[in-house]
Amino acid sequence: MVAARALLFWALVYSYCGVCACIAGLRLLWSIGRRPGETFRWAVRENPPACLNDPSLGTHCYVRIKDSGLRFHYVAAGERGKPLMLLLHGFPEFWYSWRHQLREFKSEYRVVALDLRGYGETDAPSHKENYKLDCLITDIKDILESLGYNKCVLIGHDWGGMIAWLVAICYPEMVTKLIVVNFPHPSVFTEYILRHPSQLIKSGYYFFFQMPWFPEFMFTVNDFKVLKNLFTSQATGIGRKGCRLTAEDIEAYLYVFSQPGALTGPINHYRNIFSCLPLQHHEVVMPTLLLWGERDAFMEVEMAEITRIYVKNHFRLTILSEASHWLQQDQPDIVNKLIWTFLKEETTRKRE
Repeated sequence: MVAARALLFWALVYSYCGVCACIAGLRLLWSIGRRPGETFRWAVRENPPACLNDPSLGTHCYVRIKDSGLRFHYVAAGERGKPLMLLLHGFPEFWYSWRHQLREFKSEYRVVALDLRGYGETDAPSHKENYKLDCLITDIKDILESLGYNKCVLIGHDWGGMIAWLVAICYPEMVTKLIVVNFPHPSVFTEYILRHPSQLIKSGYYFFFQMPWFPEFMFTVNDFKVLKNLFTSQATGIGRKGCRLTAEDIEAYLYVFSQPGALTGPINHYRNIFSCLPLQHHEVVMPTLLLWGERDAFMEVEMAEITRIYVKNHFRLTILSEASHWLQQDQPDIVNKLIWTFLKEETTRKRE
């Protein structure tokens, strides 16, 4: 019975992978038919835009992990010795997606915005097996210790939110407070996606990314048009009422992901996901804040409320009706205020 269920599961995974690949192939043919000269052309970006070296965001630093041997890049703001706030970005993002939070919280925290394994200036192992969830969780534990801390306020968005949930589950003693942006508890996600075809469709990229090389190639088409559209299109991007990305912000993303091989590491994160879930342990025991943009094109808002059952401590959920998936960039002032309120609220509760 177990073997039959496993066979059915993997048949579903690879069948849907094939469907997504066919859709991507049709889009490619459509692009070739409309603009054959532009489809396979992209700009060479040798120099980073000035915003990536803005001193107001913090200092660029590196740390090498002894056990894995990998060198991680991060940007740090705030004085050493202050409580640590560790920020984990999503896909397709990098440390820069936390620019508004680096400026905001450095007054009371040592704020560290990390480039995850395989992203940006962080080392990118070549084999997809090096991107299993166990490796990604251990990365955060090792980085925390290498920075000289044994606990932190942990904040994650999107895929970084998935990692944040798992770190909180596996190493609860290291997370004083957990804040997740637009990603449900992993168990909610895996259960919900199997019961709701609408979410299965929205998560089609999880399946498409199981293919070798083709997803990376599709991102490069029309000078990374897919990447630009994710942040700017009406369907998936930041809305009119949000804090839209500037031309320089967009160029920062294009610069990072247009470097040779820069997309393989990030997509490899997804190439192990189906062999790592479901979870054996579920409960989250520290105070948790879940922030959600209701206009998220990739995650259905119903998963946010269900997440409550897995948090065995104070749980606060705030849904922003006009916000997109890119919440901390879309509504930075509101997000920062909600985070401050949550952090101060927990401090007040402890004093009482």
